Amino acid sequence: MKVLFFASLRETMACSELAWTSDQPDNVASLMTQILLPDGQSLASYAETESLLIAVNQQMVDGDTALNPGDEVAFFPPVTGG
Repeated sequence: MKVLFFASLRETMACSELAWTSDQPDNVASLMTQILLPDGQSLASYAETESLLIAVNQQMVDGDTALNPGDEVAFFPPVTGG
């Protein structure tokens, strides 16, 4: 599974992508508990205080979305522009 991070989350994670080879999570929420930020905090914990959008295979989803091997999962903060 490929995990992507965009915008300020990429800076927080200190990387733009991970090749997820650990245990296959059942859903997005489970994956978020397994991903750790450099400070040791889980991405799920981080998302409790920071708004995050999630896409699986370039489709917007929520934490209950099931995951399959080979999926591309992207996390990013809401973006505003002008």
